[in-house]
Amino acid sequence: MFSVTVGSRFMCAHSLPDPFFGPAQQLHGVTYVVEATFERRELDEHNVVVDIGAATEQLRAILAPLDYRNLDDVEELAGILTTTERMAQHIAERLTATMDLTGLHAVQVLLREHADAWASYRIDLSA
Repeated sequence: MFSVTVGSRFMCAHSLPDPFFGPAQQLHGVTYVVEATFERRELDEHNVVVDIGAATEQLRAILAPLDYRNLDDVEELAGILTTTERMAQHIAERLTATMDLTGLHAVQVLLREHADAWASYRIDLSA
């Protein structure tokens, strides 16, 4: 299995309005570091998994509407508890909805909210 990972980051604010989250119920900021990994069983005719430049541009385009925003105010996230896990899923789903997935086996998004804490979401494309 081959993989290529591209990365970016975005800064945002949000709240997690559920007593489960304690002080994170209040509005707070975070700088997310994002890693998107693309997997394929065999390299394509250009001997790559994906074009790194194109994948990086696509990731940045998906993150742009979230950067310097309060996620509580982003319409497409309305009613969603924007946990790190859920945001990893959101980004992965946007990537798979907007990229050419020909030949890819899986896409995974790892979202780091801190050097010691992160979450990921993987979409298996072979099913």
